Amino acid sequence: MQIGIISDIHGRLSEEAIAALSGCDHILCAGDCEIPDVLYELEAIAPVTAVLGNCDYSPLLTQNLDPVANFSLGGVRFYMVHRPQDVRNVGDDVNVIVHGHTHVPRCEKIGKQLWINPGSPTKPRGGSMPTVAVMNVRDGKIQNIEFITLSD
Repeated sequence: MQIGIISDIHGRLSEEAIAALSGCDHILCAGDCEIPDVLYELEAIAPVTAVLGNCDYSPLLTQNLDPVANFSLGGVRFYMVHRPQDVRNVGDDVNVIVHGHTHVPRCEKIGKQLWINPGSPTKPRGGSMPTVAVMNVRDGKIQNIEFITLSD
């Protein structure tokens, strides 16, 4: 199973980001779409699990997205929030914590969990480039994680 991970889109999903996520079986969006059309564009690629970001003010987003998602894909347990400081009460069964907000890519093992931030495809910070991430999962195990650098 191929899982695309994106965050901090801020209203514009580029053709390059769409191409990087095409072929994914599922997409995780860790908030800050800003406009519902971005989620519709992602859903045209694959099913989407998304959380509410601090810049998601549209009533369609605030009424339909939760600030936390706890779910399994391909036998891997995920916990997703927008801001890393909002991670709370994560059980030992969680394998991956996905967050956004910082606009800086991250892949870091802390204790039993792998923390992933895909960065931002539109507004990178901290000297990083625009990025999305793709994770491959097989038989309940993470095979690899790739950060895809975008030119725009």
